[in-house]
Amino acid sequence: MPKLTLYFVVTCVLAGMLPCSVAAERPNVLMIMVDDLGFSDLGCYGGEIETPNLDRLANGGLRFSQFYNTAKCHSSRVSLLTGQYCIAAGDVALSHAVTTAETLGAAGYFTAMTGKWHLKQQPTNFGFQRYFGHLSGACNYFLGDKTFRLNGQPWQVPESDFYTTTANVDFAIKFLNEARGTGKPWHLYIAFNAPHAPLQALPQDYAKYKGRYREGWDIVRERRIAKQQRLGLLPEGTQPSPRPEHVPAWDSLTDARRRFEEKRMTALAAMIDRVDQEVGRLVRDLQQTGELDNTLIWFVSDNGACPYDRRSTHVDAEPTDGTVSWSDSTGWAWARNSPFRYYKQNQYEGGIGTPAIIHWPAGITASTGSIVRQPAHLIDIQPTFADVTDSPIPPQFANRDLRPVSGQSLRPLFSGNRLVRREPLHFLFSKDRALRDGDWKAVSFRSEAWELYNLADDRTERNDVAEDHPDRLQEMVRRWTQMTQDVLHAPASAYRPVVEARLPHTHREWTDFSRQPGQNARGNVRGRGGLNDNTIRARKKTTLEIEGDTMQLTFTGEDPGLAFDRLPRSIGTGPYQLRFRLASKAVGDGEIYFTTDPKTSLPKGHRIPFPVNRDGEMHDYAIVLDTHESISKLRLDVSEGQGTATIRDLRLADEAGTTVARWPPRRGRGSQKP
Repeated sequence: MPKLTLYFVVTCVLAGMLPCSVAAERPNVLMIMVDDLGFSDLGCYGGEIETPNLDRLANGGLRFSQFYNTAKCHSSRVSLLTGQYCIAAGDVALSHAVTTAETLGAAGYFTAMTGKWHLKQQPTNFGFQRYFGHLSGACNYFLGDKTFRLNGQPWQVPESDFYTTTANVDFAIKFLNEARGTGKPWHLYIAFNAPHAPLQALPQDYAKYKGRYREGWDIVRERRIAKQQRLGLLPEGTQPSPRPEHVPAWDSLTDARRRFEEKRMTALAAMIDRVDQEVGRLVRDLQQTGELDNTLIWFVSDNGACPYDRRSTHVDAEPTDGTVSWSDSTGWAWARNSPFRYYKQNQYEGGIGTPAIIHWPAGITASTGSIVRQPAHLIDIQPTFADVTDSPIPPQFANRDLRPVSGQSLRPLFSGNRLVRREPLHFLFSKDRALRDGDWKAVSFRSEAWELYNLADDRTERNDVAEDHPDRLQEMVRRWTQMTQDVLHAPASAYRPVVEARLPHTHREWTDFSRQPGQNARGNVRGRGGLNDNTIRARKKTTLEIEGDTMQLTFTGEDPGLAFDRLPRSIGTGPYQLRFRLASKAVGDGEIYFTTDPKTSLPKGHRIPFPVNRDGEMHDYAIVLDTHESISKLRLDVSEGQGTATIRDLRLADEAGTTVARWPPRRGRGSQKP
């Protein structure tokens, strides 16, 4: 090359005038996250579900046998995007972190996202130049919800021919075509909601798996474990965890229960198959454009299979349109997390250990198809992206108080080298805790007594050796507590001393197999503890009249409102949305107060102010109650003084959009004047 031409190229690259040249050198980055995937759900991880496209990526890249998440939906998304533990990053507000989109975008990348957000604000507020998807934690796959957005603006879900998993890739390909027009390298993040509940599958996918799960979870689990052993996923001689007390043998179930459970797993398999089909469609697009070799593809799950059996409707139907909605099964969650113990939210391996696949022909020199057996975590993704794209993570960012990234680049693993981890891996969600330090792991179920396992010999956590190594356990608990304080900056309530273990472990939202299908923890049960176990109390200077689903309020002074002193025991844990329609001709804006323990009196606890449109017309409100505990008491103030207001369709919904409480209780018509 002549000297003049070389000078021109270097000058233009430094000036940012040759994006095509930059794109040819730096990889594109495709991040794929699925929702509630079990460790053994994919074919390349032992499953019988047909996932040929993901299997090909694994065979042409790397698979991890010890890749960790945070055991919960939103916290895993925070860690993936920021390289920090969720609480350290500022939780859903991301107030102490920057995202992968902000890091790569500042370095010249075109950034886009499709799918589930589940954090505050919108992706377009955090560096994603394009976005399609739903802001909510879950939604109806066929009907969607009101949180869908396209590039920051509300997007109306079509009345027909819509399925979220497919739509995510439709828009992903559109965004990639835009990126190619810019000549820049691109970073695309696809966050599939599948296979998170509600369990809803396309008809052709559901039909494909009908009849395949008639033998039940005991036999399916045995076959998956045998396949995992053939694949060499786990050390030779690994003993699977036993079936827990709360999961009965398949043969002991009633005929009605077996029929429903068979259909639930059929739906789950179909949903996972569809994810694989859509990943295949995206990979073919990359092949056709010649981008596949220099695209770093990273596939992960936010947590293990979900055991929460909350509410199922139309259990005798098939879930192939938006009118049928099924929740998860604890029995199938146990089988899907083979060979590990426990589930989503728990910090045992079944909750935090999930599939992870990396594919990058131009950048991986380790033996293709090999299994990486070193521990890694979602917090390592942002540092790895920054490393391979030469995109420095900024030390400062406008309007945010940044904290240090806890993850580290996994690039050494791409060439088959070992990774030296600087500090233990920390785990905390709600009351569940763990610390992974080398081969040792300390874990606590819902803040009960700490257990200790040597994962080098006991990956499935069968043999608690806490009594044999009290000094080691004490030091690990001390380190966990220190990191909770100094790295996460968590409140003191997060590291309270543990309590004595209550064995066997139980959870009120695990499937109660003594009940008929559909009558589970959040099912169609009426009476004590059901959806209608609610009372409304008009507060001082408030008169309440009820007619059908409409509440008419008259306010005669300051500080009026409604109080709900006893919420149904079946509402489960948050986050929630309080939804209602309101027409106000009263003074001022609104406030919501809630507590998460029965001893705290309102208005102490949590406070959420919200603006009120006071034009006398009916408006829709949906206010997030950002807690991961169960609400004990609730108060709704829709004004600050005198006037009148009408409230309709007042209900509390869980993160999937399922109504868990409604007011007024549907006990017939009448009126109430305190």
